[in-house]
Amino acid sequence: MNTKTTQQQLMTNWRWWMCGLLFVATTVNYLDRQVLSLTAKEFIFPEFHWTDANYGTITAWFSIFYAAFMLFAGKFVDWIGTKKGYLWAIGVWSFGACLHAVCGVATRWITGYESIDAMRHAAQGVEYIAAVSVYLFLAARAILGLGEAGNFPAAIKVTAEYFPKKDRAFATSIFNAGASVGALVAPAIIPPLALAFGWEWAFIIIGALGFVWMAFFVQWYDKPEQSKHVNDAELAYIHQDEGQAVQAEAAPAEKEKSLSLLESFGYKQTWAFIVGKFFTDGVWWFFLFWAPAYFQDVYGYKASSGTGMLLIITLYAIVTFLSIYLCKLPTYFMVNKGMEAYSGRMRAMLLFTILPLFCLLAQPLGAYSAWWPAIIIGLVGAGHQAWSANLFSTIGDMFPKSTIATITGIGGMAGGVGSFLINKCSGVLFDYSAAQGAAFRFLGFEGKPAGYMIVFCVCAVAYLLAWTIMKILVPKHKAIVLK
Repeated sequence: MNTKTTQQQLMTNWRWWMCGLLFVATTVNYLDRQVLSLTAKEFIFPEFHWTDANYGTITAWFSIFYAAFMLFAGKFVDWIGTKKGYLWAIGVWSFGACLHAVCGVATRWITGYESIDAMRHAAQGVEYIAAVSVYLFLAARAILGLGEAGNFPAAIKVTAEYFPKKDRAFATSIFNAGASVGALVAPAIIPPLALAFGWEWAFIIIGALGFVWMAFFVQWYDKPEQSKHVNDAELAYIHQDEGQAVQAEAAPAEKEKSLSLLESFGYKQTWAFIVGKFFTDGVWWFFLFWAPAYFQDVYGYKASSGTGMLLIITLYAIVTFLSIYLCKLPTYFMVNKGMEAYSGRMRAMLLFTILPLFCLLAQPLGAYSAWWPAIIIGLVGAGHQAWSANLFSTIGDMFPKSTIATITGIGGMAGGVGSFLINKCSGVLFDYSAAQGAAFRFLGFEGKPAGYMIVFCVCAVAYLLAWTIMKILVPKHKAIVLK
């Protein structure tokens, strides 16, 4: 038996345990985001007299907070280190998630009502109640966004540390599946929690999960060269792109050179990543924040109803399992077709742009059953997650490890801006279209359904537009070497 075969048999697989930790963190991340969308229409809207525009303002500004913090979160993680950076991130966002629970009491205290019930049934001053509560939720969302901005820069950095290039998209797809798993599990647990204990406890219980995760990460994470769980064979596999095995006992390497934020914008590769995130992140966040409202507004299914929960669960079940399968496609192009990493990813991402086009059929088929939009949005979400996993992996293909978190943060900022635009505009559009009723028409739909159809059309073409611009900016793979 040759040495290579022996090493493969004896290789540890600690990298997959790390991937599992990233998956759990991302799942918790999206559970925390989903608490608001799954409690808003049924529980929070009536209590604070919200409109769609109020809700759109909160989701939109969360995107801006997230975007602004993402710009610096990546650089912070590169500067402070993966372990400390990740712990700070999840600690802050878990605190922010729990903080939402005090918004009701704080609104009642500021507005002077004796009880929540009295505030809910107020006949006058409802605009003041709504405004106060919106600002309080925005404060909580700002803290949530501050922490959550560090998740993906840290996770992508861990992936680059623990996986060779050919495995990064698949590893990223696994931990990134936490986004859809979080959204999948959320409708099964959050509305029942809100019904049983009140919407405030839903925020507290889900938010506390992040503190539990921190205990495991402290014990389990070290860089592969320093981890007692990674043997020489696995370390050699991890560093195969460098052309030579790296021994665990090797002396610490000279610190890699990095890029400043300003220098990062001087590369077309950075702008390609920015474009990919700006045009497409908003699509995912729109469905994440508005899908429960969509099924209630258009089809009458509340998030806490049996059918409402099953619609959301079905949607995200499709996203979860199909996206992981789709992320094997770039590996097929690289291994079976001999394509280099960037070319293989771009070919796969072009194929992924087909799935969002099905958005155009969601509303027409929804006339027959609400299950059609659920299935179609699930397909679009699966395409997005596969797109997103490979988009993140293009950073590792082109940038040195020392700058990965920084570039991830810059792209995340762009994605947050795109999400702000689509969420803010959607809230205003839905209020306007509902008020206009039959006078507001688009492609055969009227009223609020016509508003949703407009947004679905935007979502349908966003990925193809993004891919085209990315290909123009970076037609072929060109790695950045810092001197």
